[in-house]
Amino acid sequence: MPTEAADMTKPTNSTTPLPLDQTEKPPKDVEHESSSHKKSSESETDKQIEDKEEDTDPASKNQDRLQRFKALQARAKTAVKSNLKETAAEAHRLSVDPNALSSISRKHAFASHSLLKADTEAAGEDFERKRAWDWTVEESEKWDRRMDKKQKHRENVAFQDYRQDAHKNYKRQLRRMQPDLEAYENEKAAAVQRAAANGGLEIVEDENGDIVAIDKNGTFYSTADSTDFVENRPERAAIDRLVADMQKAEETRLRKRRERGQGDDEADVTYINDKNKRFNQKLARFYNKYTAEIRDSFERGTMI
Repeated sequence: MPTEAADMTKPTNSTTPLPLDQTEKPPKDVEHESSSHKKSSESETDKQIEDKEEDTDPASKNQDRLQRFKALQARAKTAVKSNLKETAAEAHRLSVDPNALSSISRKHAFASHSLLKADTEAAGEDFERKRAWDWTVEESEKWDRRMDKKQKHRENVAFQDYRQDAHKNYKRQLRRMQPDLEAYENEKAAAVQRAAANGGLEIVEDENGDIVAIDKNGTFYSTADSTDFVENRPERAAIDRLVADMQKAEETRLRKRRERGQGDDEADVTYINDKNKRFNQKLARFYNKYTAEIRDSFERGTMI
């Protein structure tokens, strides 16, 4: 029985696997033939390409090269002409004084105006009436208001009092100010929405269809006792603009003081006019080093 069990455990397939070194390999003759066939095909293609290149006409190649060379020459010639033209224009622009041109144009305008006025008066017509034909009524009134304003400004240049001077400065600052109305409207709308959400405002619609905000407890709109402005934080650009205005005002004040001869607050007034001031400065440059002790003694009150 043991022999039968052993016989049953044997594999039914009688074929045994071959070792790795005994696997089938293509013969060397076949490999050599395939490689030689590839080399021969490559050599044939190279020969065909060389034959085609030799068959091409060298005259056509020369013609193409000549055309490209002519195109490059034409481009270079055009570039030289444009550069020369731009250089001449730049030299002419630099040689002409813009102030002289503006002066000539202004003189030409004055001469044309005087000639037209003389011709109109010689013909017995009203020059101002004829001149006004070129303008509309609105433009003429606007121009008259502008001229009146300029005349008042010329008459109001002299110093009258500090209140009027402060008012002029305030008006000048208002003209330079450029408020951001869009940002203001956005902040206003956001404030209204916050107040409506908190219950401080009531948004109602009137009979005409307009939306009106009603302040319920009187905390939304500012009064004399309101302190909500302390929570406002200005933008960086607004702060920089304020600092620049203050610096400009300080520079103007110092410049005015220098023009009046009061630039040095600590210097003693030892002159009676500008000529005497320059003479004293000249003396100080040469003799201050010798009289320093005497002047210090005078200031201390110890001079005998």
